Amino acid sequence: ATLVRVLDDRVPYWATLNEPWVVMDGGYFNGGLAPGHRNLFVVPRVAHNLLRAHARAVEVYRALGRHAVGIVLNLEPKYPATDSEEDRAATARADAYMNRLFVEPVLAGRYPDLLPEIFGEAWPEIAGADLERIAAPLDFLGVNYYTRGVTAFDPGTPLLQAKTVPQPASTYTEMGWEVYPDGLYDTLAWLHHNYDVPPLFITENGAAFYDPPRCSNGCVDDPLRVEYFRTHLQALRRALADGIDVRGYFAWSLLDNFEWSYGYTKRFGIVHVDYATLARTPKASARFYTRVIASNGACLDEGS
Repeated sequence: ATLVRVLDDRVPYWATLNEPWVVMDGGYFNGGLAPGHRNLFVVPRVAHNLLRAHARAVEVYRALGRHAVGIVLNLEPKYPATDSEEDRAATARADAYMNRLFVEPVLAGRYPDLLPEIFGEAWPEIAGADLERIAAPLDFLGVNYYTRGVTAFDPGTPLLQAKTVPQPASTYTEMGWEVYPDGLYDTLAWLHHNYDVPPLFITENGAAFYDPPRCSNGCVDDPLRVEYFRTHLQALRRALADGIDVRGYFAWSLLDNFEWSYGYTKRFGIVHVDYATLARTPKASARFYTRVIASNGACLDEGS
């Protein structure tokens, strides 16, 4: 409430949460992020309480604010590795857990039917009044997109009995994420065709790659990142041409920065940061992105 009172005249868009799935999964299921717990019985309760917090924040903003409020979700489309019944079922479970777990309560006022089956006795009783509040109308939905998941049945994987299958012909980022621009289009189309979705923003999209030292002329060449942005912006352009209501795009990120538990080892920035001196140097991707903005995307089909 204090932030709204102080900053609402300067901030036109407010997000209640950013990537609640990461908080839930990394913090309470696989334990790779703070607070580092691994407790299956806590996971669905964490998800629900995050959504209750979102609902309360929307209510507070509606009472005090004058602009737009929404939520930002990281989404990763799932594709079956084969057409086998087992792989398709595993893909459905992975999709319910990673994507629909937060999308459906917010946009449809329900949890996916698969979740009680996935969590078993760990699935809590959900109050209908909670779901009604969680599904309060939003002014926008932020989508953070980085990669896809090609999914296969794996009985040895806890909870989902599903695993992501590497794609040998694909490029991968330093995070180990497959570069798959069509997944951005597929994610936007899925939201557009399956839900009463508010206007969309791509709130994060980018890639961590190894950046070579600065050249003698002071530049930092990052051709893989340039190509990442080019192909993903082309996918976004296709979504716009198909009538999907996307209002904005934000490259992740402006600066090389602190990346969760990876610290400063993963560079996402379009501006290089020398961590010893804090000197900042625009990379080739920054120059490319500048041209994209200046030309309103007309340069996307040109050479770098």
